[in-house]
Amino acid sequence: MSLWIKTVEPIELRSNSTEAEIQTVIKAVYKQVLGNIHLMESQRLISAESLLKKGEISIRKFVNMVAKSELYFSLFFQQSSPYRFVELNFKHLLGRSPQDQAEISEHILIYNEQGYEAEIDSYIDSAEYINNFGENIVPYPRGTSTIVGVKNVAFNRTFSLERGNATSDRKKAAQLITDLAANMATKITKPLSSSGIYTNTAKRFQILVTKAGIGPTVKRSKTTYTVNYEQLTPKINSIQKTGGKILRISEVV
Repeated sequence: MSLWIKTVEPIELRSNSTEAEIQTVIKAVYKQVLGNIHLMESQRLISAESLLKKGEISIRKFVNMVAKSELYFSLFFQQSSPYRFVELNFKHLLGRSPQDQAEISEHILIYNEQGYEAEIDSYIDSAEYINNFGENIVPYPRGTSTIVGVKNVAFNRTFSLERGNATSDRKKAAQLITDLAANMATKITKPLSSSGIYTNTAKRFQILVTKAGIGPTVKRSKTTYTVNYEQLTPKINSIQKTGGKILRISEVV
């Protein structure tokens, strides 16, 4: 299983969706918003699902209801620090990591002054959410190639939050607190298996980069680098130092 972000095909609820397609959409929302936990049948939001099936609410509203549910509250608010809670809200609802300490502070302030529901609404009602997912696309992990204005360091920070399909977001400490507070680059660390052994270090990755050419007119050319796991962080650092812009990182399969 991949422990890195791949290109994701957006899942959209269409007006003519079949029952099977609607169930696929519902499962995708639960997986994304609830951080890949094992969801029991008794924990599903049956009333909200029914409204969605009847066409009375959109995916965006369904996402909002899941994020405001007692289940989300108990999993990610009651069992997390405020810092971790905000970090996970970015991941679950916007499909990215927070960019800097200012974003974390802004959302902690929203919660402290306006409450839990206002904090959830601040993501789902944002222009960023609407521009990327609209009313009927399930939020998904976004590579920085789809996020305008995000710095290259966001790759590493997103990797720190997205640790693959075999992991969930329950009962974990904040992953980015030190790096964001000190405005430090985030290192890519080897992922551990459930047995504590480093895994997937033999995987290979392609890095698509654009660089400015030398000459009287500025032209940018695209270059693809293929590296193994051990070379990934050094190569990203090298690209950043030489002024290259990373467009995409994907696993070679």
